[in-house]
Amino acid sequence: MDFLNLAKQATQLQAKMQELQAELDSIEVEGTAGGDLVKVRLTAKGELKSLSVDASLWKAEEREVAEDLIIAAHADARRKAEALLQDKMKQLTGGMALPPGLKLF
Repeated sequence: MDFLNLAKQATQLQAKMQELQAELDSIEVEGTAGGDLVKVRLTAKGELKSLSVDASLWKAEEREVAEDLIIAAHADARRKAEALLQDKMKQLTGGMALPPGLKLF
């Protein structure tokens, strides 16, 4: 086994992971709920960037519906961010399995 080559590959992978970290800060995903009554934008790392709630949900009697839709839109955006991250990781590693528990954020 060529340990020098293995160390070089590990260094290259680490550099690519750092590039991916920076890229994930700039990539945004949008989650929606209630037929687009609520929209949530997150970075690929999960940082909330914006929240849009249709004015029809600001009525007192719609409060619980609005709260549920905000949670649903956030969950939708989070799923999209996680799918994007998995795709980026596959591209980065060429499909190579990474150790369990390895996270980018």
